[in-house]
Amino acid sequence: MGLQEVWFILIAVLFTGYFVLEGFDFGVGMLMPVLGRRKDPRGDNRRRAVLNTIGPVWDGNEVWLITAGGALFAAFPEWYATLFSGFYLPLLIILVALILRICAIEWRGKVDDDTWRRRADWGIIFGSWVPAVLWGVAFANIVRGVDINADKEVTSSFFDLLNPYALLGGLTTALVFALHGAVFLALKTKGDVRTDSVRLARWLAIPAVPVAGGFVLWTQLAYGTGWTWAMVGIGAVALVGVVIFTQLDREGWAFLLTTFAIVATIVLLFGSLFPDVMPSTLDPAWSLTIENASSSPYTLKIMTWAAAFMTPVVLIYQGWTYWVFRKRISADQIPPSIGLPAKSR
Repeated sequence: MGLQEVWFILIAVLFTGYFVLEGFDFGVGMLMPVLGRRKDPRGDNRRRAVLNTIGPVWDGNEVWLITAGGALFAAFPEWYATLFSGFYLPLLIILVALILRICAIEWRGKVDDDTWRRRADWGIIFGSWVPAVLWGVAFANIVRGVDINADKEVTSSFFDLLNPYALLGGLTTALVFALHGAVFLALKTKGDVRTDSVRLARWLAIPAVPVAGGFVLWTQLAYGTGWTWAMVGIGAVALVGVVIFTQLDREGWAFLLTTFAIVATIVLLFGSLFPDVMPSTLDPAWSLTIENASSSPYTLKIMTWAAAFMTPVVLIYQGWTYWVFRKRISADQIPPSIGLPAKSR
């Protein structure tokens, strides 16, 4: 195995980590209006309890995306350039949504005012739903292929990206992330928030299983290889297991299985893509591959040594963070708001 194959796998691992960890962050934000009912007298406490489940870790989870983007730029600059120019609008929308979500999470408690908090909540909801959908659309189009000419430029328009396969991919990531988030909340909360999260996870599993199953099967039949059938099987078994374990109130096992389902799906997508990194629908000879899109061997060698040194440190630190904040949260434990009065803004 050469360094190009190694870095293709490492980038797949980074995106897998991002979608597993940020997936439940998105799910938590997507479910805030359901689990934090505004007509409930304790609605704000419920919303703060929901948000506090990801409070210590959400920003660390986003580091996986930054690292994946940096690795993509350094290891496969042609892939990075073609992807970010051809997918400029959807990636810009994702970036704006993530920035809005960051600001909403950080500033929500700064002012003790219901209107302020309501606007922040909508920022969190928008900043969670939009990336959850568009990431699925983007990766589905990467696997399907886009119009790439001989100059390695994408000539597809934004609306060309909204094809049936990609839209199914966006619906799949949205539903699976919402299910992942509901199971995570059931695992991290107690009291009525946990009860509602378990009930919501049971309902979300009903549409998530057939939609995700249809997308995975379409991917395998149209773009997969022989060995990726194993990922289809793992994903299918995992999603069925989620349905069973949510019914049994075993949220720990259910969360592990939603994680397996996400991992299997990402492995299927990258496995279907290899050895291409961006297939061309105009002419296969114009496709970007790990060979014609990579950096020099010397660059890849230096990156490999740096990754070998830094990766264990990052993993140990992030694992320690999750261990420290492992206990469940209840709405009854939420203290009064200490934000500035509205008139002080």
